[in-house]
Amino acid sequence: MIDLQKRGSLKALGLSSCALGLMPVAGCSTTSPTSPAYVGRDEALWKQADDIIDNIARTDFPNRDFLVTEFGGKGDGETDNTGPIAKAIEACAAAGGGRVVIPAGQFNTGPVHLKTNINLHLQEGAVLSFYTDPERYKPYVMTRWEGVELMGYSPLIYAYEQENIAVTGQGVLEGNGSNTVWWPWKGRWSRAQWPIDPVEDQKHTRTPLFEMAEQGVPVEERVFEDNYLRPPFVQPYRCKRVLIEGVTIRNSPFWLLNPVLSEDVIVRGVQCVSHGPNSDGCDPESCNRVLIEKCLFDTGDDCIALKSGRNADGRRLATPIQNIVIQDCQMRAGHGGVVIGSEISGGARNVFARRCHMDSPVLDRAVRIKTNSVRGGLIENIAIRNIVIGQVKDVFVINFYYEEGDAGDYLPEVKDLHVSNMVVENAERVFHLRGFERAPISGVTLHDVTIKHADELGILENVSSIETESVSLNGEPLQL
Repeated sequence: MIDLQKRGSLKALGLSSCALGLMPVAGCSTTSPTSPAYVGRDEALWKQADDIIDNIARTDFPNRDFLVTEFGGKGDGETDNTGPIAKAIEACAAAGGGRVVIPAGQFNTGPVHLKTNINLHLQEGAVLSFYTDPERYKPYVMTRWEGVELMGYSPLIYAYEQENIAVTGQGVLEGNGSNTVWWPWKGRWSRAQWPIDPVEDQKHTRTPLFEMAEQGVPVEERVFEDNYLRPPFVQPYRCKRVLIEGVTIRNSPFWLLNPVLSEDVIVRGVQCVSHGPNSDGCDPESCNRVLIEKCLFDTGDDCIALKSGRNADGRRLATPIQNIVIQDCQMRAGHGGVVIGSEISGGARNVFARRCHMDSPVLDRAVRIKTNSVRGGLIENIAIRNIVIGQVKDVFVINFYYEEGDAGDYLPEVKDLHVSNMVVENAERVFHLRGFERAPISGVTLHDVTIKHADELGILENVSSIETESVSLNGEPLQL
């Protein structure tokens, strides 16, 4: 048995008796996983996930190739290929679309801007290596940084209001972020291996940007001459029909894959390997119909984080992240495996994750929802099943006190989070659930969850109800 006094922290303002399994309490319920009601609900949920996949509009490109080497490109690791790649894209677009092909070799480049009907294809052995001089990522473009719109550095691969675009192949996208370039702009970080620069620190841009958003300053006026906000790697912005498949992405300045306000996005078979600050693997923001499958995430931050805008700016656009399916992915290092938030002011709904494997001594959380009363956001209809977890610190996290904490008037709400068929080999804590007294967490169901070993039950604070069935902890039944 777990010694809660010595080894855990159970703040069960809404669940004290329930969490300890002492007696039935209002708000604690069980439903048999074989009951018609449960089976019917489960089938309906996962039918919805299948329908999302079926309804994603696919990319389709003409069968013609434009090799960058035919436009002056050289994969010698020395030539600047920014111009040749742009010329190849222009020619391909003018012809009605097709593939712009990067052959084997190291092709150095600045930002790449995709156009409608363009598939940027990296052949096996190709390395598209991006320069780290920030001036190369000007002129500024419409972008979003931590959930707030601005005119900022171009992402390394960028598309704005384009349709039918792709980045595919077996090659490598190398961002060249390191302890000497890009990453030091983070400033203080728990794993920082750089001296803190009093000038080149993102806080000098981040803070005024967030203030502008709260004051309603028009986006076109959110421009900074001294800008220390690192660009994301791949950002399709307001695009339709997007495919990112097969490539390996390394050492990103910031978030790796960041589709924003886009529709019909497929991320398939991508290797995301980057251990710098804010190296989130895949962060779709305010997107509709997204499939993330068969990917590897080995990152310095969240593996997958679903977002919909920060605070006033998220409420201004009022566009949820919705109709998302995550399946057959592998999560290694990271702050969280499947994450919703923290920039979630536009809400999240209809999120499904299945058949994923998570395992690392430096994977902090498996399932994580993070928000606060400044962000707010309605998070509803979330289903997770058939998850295998090797080693993780916290299994389930819902935290209403993230960053600003309870400092606003926008109460977050979590409704209908269903977890089933999960096996956890080794965890430090099972729960870190912290709601507000005036807005408790509810609507969480755990069915067929086996936690073979955990040091602590963890925190249950202001949780009004959890429904459980066939949940075991350290070899003993656990009823909440």
